[in-house]
Amino acid sequence: MSNSNRLFGTDGIRGTAGKYPLDPPTVRRVGAALVRALKAGHIVQATATTPHLLVGRDTRESGAWIEAELAHGAGGEGARVTSAGIVPTPAIAYLTRTGEYDAGIVISASHNPYEDNGIKVFSGKGEKFSEQVEQEVEAILADSTWSAIAGAPPPVVQADLLGAYLDHLAGVFPEAPRVNTKATGPGGYMLAMDCANGATTTAAPRLFERLGFSTVVIGNRPDGRNINLECGSTHPEAVAKTVVEQGCQMGVAFDGDGDRAIFADHLGRIVDGDAVLLMCGRQLQREHRLKGDAIVATVMSNIGLELALRALGIDLIRCAVGDKYVMEEMLARDLSLGGEQSGHIIFSDYLFTGDGLCTALNVLRTVMISGRTLSDLADDLTTYPQVLLNVRVRKKVDLATVPPVAAAISRVEGAVAGQGRLLVRYSGTEPLLRVMLEGKQHDEIRGWAQEIVDVVKEHLG
Repeated sequence: MSNSNRLFGTDGIRGTAGKYPLDPPTVRRVGAALVRALKAGHIVQATATTPHLLVGRDTRESGAWIEAELAHGAGGEGARVTSAGIVPTPAIAYLTRTGEYDAGIVISASHNPYEDNGIKVFSGKGEKFSEQVEQEVEAILADSTWSAIAGAPPPVVQADLLGAYLDHLAGVFPEAPRVNTKATGPGGYMLAMDCANGATTTAAPRLFERLGFSTVVIGNRPDGRNINLECGSTHPEAVAKTVVEQGCQMGVAFDGDGDRAIFADHLGRIVDGDAVLLMCGRQLQREHRLKGDAIVATVMSNIGLELALRALGIDLIRCAVGDKYVMEEMLARDLSLGGEQSGHIIFSDYLFTGDGLCTALNVLRTVMISGRTLSDLADDLTTYPQVLLNVRVRKKVDLATVPPVAAAISRVEGAVAGQGRLLVRYSGTEPLLRVMLEGKQHDEIRGWAQEIVDVVKEHLG
């Protein structure tokens, strides 16, 4: 199937709610196609003649009708569908894996505005679909010889399943009742959290109060249209401001569907996924729980993370941007930690998908067991200056076949070897070549990046 016919992107199917591919007929057909794929044996752990699907969603106003259309399409192919209601994405991944479900479906557009929505699917193992499985589902969707069931969708069966997920998360930080109290004075810990007016509003306050933390909660009044609106992980300044104003020890901001977390220290400084990977990786290493002494990160993680990990004897393995690629690399290498700067962090001891609540608990645990502040731990990461330059090209050719360009790239790679990083890649959507360079001195790396850009302009521009 050509890329122009692909529905699945890096994180499922996504678009504007009500418009293709998230118009009612297509959504219903997606539900039917998923069940057909299950029955054909394309999806792992799907052998039942009556597949059972678990569905969850975030707080967008379009979530309810999309859920109903999906369930109706799936039901028309003989599947049973149960809705867990508004729950974080990783809750569906966990419940699908531990319950008697053949697949889990999340209706969410993550950190996007409310007008958007999306459909992402987990296998019965609680893992995001591989590209191969997505292509098999797309092939079924493209087959015009069948139609989805007609008629108005009936109500979806509802079940309260969140408690089992919260019980699972409580096990991430079993020491919490011992090392923490509800008091805000000496010996206590006060946590600010921003639920992004999204899916974690049903889970985060319950979880952290259960573990004994004093909490200040913002972004917890969803109205169907205010998800991610000037709040959450894409606007961490909101929780950072709350931390400082309320005298909290730390803050955490989740995204709309709860699979990522960005932090703020007691000074109001933002702490991203790179710093989280360093501090949690070191803690796991100390406890002999860091499998393979390696961590997976994407090509966007700063060279400073790579150098800091190398000093600890930890390898950094890079992959393409997208937490599903992080997951695939971790599975292939049997590793316990991986993630992205954006706050998608995967702790495979608990789940093979990004989980903002699990990440927050691991950061809290690392802070409290180490006896250091989040600010202190984050300062262990030296973030190197980064320069990103774009140059328009006539055609996307293999750069190795253009000797002057290849030579310029080779010269710069030699100049930054061991103390910096060069990434040269084409844009996936525009006729652009992107030159990203990291190193110790901003002016120096900008000059090197410009050198590559000038050669590209001369020969490809």
